[in-house]
Amino acid sequence: MTIEQSAGQRTRNSRGSCSSQAIATASLLLCMTSLFCQAASAQTGASASSGTERLNAQMQNAAKKAPPPPAVPNPNCTLIVPADPLTAAGLATPYELVATDPGQGPCNESNSAQSAFVQAAIFDPATSTISVYSPLVIDQGGKPWEQPERVTLPAGAIVATWFGFNGSDLTLREASGNVLQSNNCVNGTTGSVFGQFAYCNAPAFFAAANAAIASGKLTVPAVGTAKDGKPCPTVRDFFVVDQDQSDNLPTMYYVSRLGHIAQLTKRNVARHPNGTPLGNPSDNRLTDAFVDPAMGCKPWTAPDLADPGSMVSALALNELSARVGQVAPVAIVPGGDPMTQVNGTASLAKTNLYRQGVDQPVTNSYNDIDTARYCRQLLRIAPQRTLANKGALAAFASPDTGAANSLYTFLAQRFVATYQLLDCAALVNEADPVSVTVDAQGVAVSATIDTTALNNIVQKFAATKAEDDALDSVARSQQATE
Repeated sequence: MTIEQSAGQRTRNSRGSCSSQAIATASLLLCMTSLFCQAASAQTGASASSGTERLNAQMQNAAKKAPPPPAVPNPNCTLIVPADPLTAAGLATPYELVATDPGQGPCNESNSAQSAFVQAAIFDPATSTISVYSPLVIDQGGKPWEQPERVTLPAGAIVATWFGFNGSDLTLREASGNVLQSNNCVNGTTGSVFGQFAYCNAPAFFAAANAAIASGKLTVPAVGTAKDGKPCPTVRDFFVVDQDQSDNLPTMYYVSRLGHIAQLTKRNVARHPNGTPLGNPSDNRLTDAFVDPAMGCKPWTAPDLADPGSMVSALALNELSARVGQVAPVAIVPGGDPMTQVNGTASLAKTNLYRQGVDQPVTNSYNDIDTARYCRQLLRIAPQRTLANKGALAAFASPDTGAANSLYTFLAQRFVATYQLLDCAALVNEADPVSVTVDAQGVAVSATIDTTALNNIVQKFAATKAEDDALDSVARSQQATE
């Protein structure tokens, strides 16, 4: 694996990247803050010139004691979960974002490097249908730009929520009582959070949905056929997964120029046409909004209860679709996933907890979470299909113009990062056959796949293919999740 780069490349979060619109919003907010500071400075100067030396001295002393603003946004934030989060009232109550350690600086939802996201899926047992709702996240003590849409849930509804985060480690905290335990919320293991992912009541939701699928009451749309004649990719396809598959959400919020947050709905956009969408870079959004349309595919969508008349994709829908429609080999969260490790070491307990949140089978064997096998499957599938679809992918917009100039180069640089973060080179004793070239700003502008090296690697792995595919079979991917 090689990355050619020019001077001035900037560092990016390896687990996700921010949308260009969200970056523009953050830049605008920083600019406005700077202007306010300049105004305050000018007022201080006026006080001094009028002879209020004592007041000026006090202000200077106070300024000396104030800590400088952090150069890098605090990457670790806490999300306060409201009371009864799985009820209609709880869904319409904003979650609040606050710094886990205030000493590292504040956390602000409008800062795209710190934004947290919530998405709920609602299963109606009477009709065996699924709907989606995205609860709002605001700063602690703040107010929403527009109040969240209130909803009416069907009788006996089974509700689950999932969480995404643009920083490093998101910690859930209850607003009162034992909210987390009573709503089956999982943030990781004791003392070791997942990172950018968490969930509440996910196993119960998936159990109900899968029972309805098995009985024929809930029909999952076929994944369809892509432009290349192969099945459309899912979030369990080795063509699109990365080192921490099935994380984060396709949820989008709407942010004002002053940093106030609202749900992204037709009504809110009509009321405030100058707002900016705020998104959660994720495997889910990458598949739904970029890879699918580029390949002539469509994700499964469901009614958005926050925006009547709209249909949206969701993590829950993506996982159910993948469970039913992904052909072998099926990518399942491996032990090398950084979000499932404890202090850099694979953990069966934490991997199982993560898998339960995304409807994947649990295991008592480290062989089932083998990262070397995961790397071999990546090499067998991702580079070939990426190269075969270079024309369509290169013609499609990049999910992050600060990371790559097209969807093709974005997927290539993402593969390079995945190969590094999973330590694939050491695990399979093969160098990465994919390389990217970046410009002076660190943007991937071209990608090369060494087909000779790749073919040799695939030939070398031929002896283990049957065993690998058996372990990554459809049947095994649909085994019990509890």
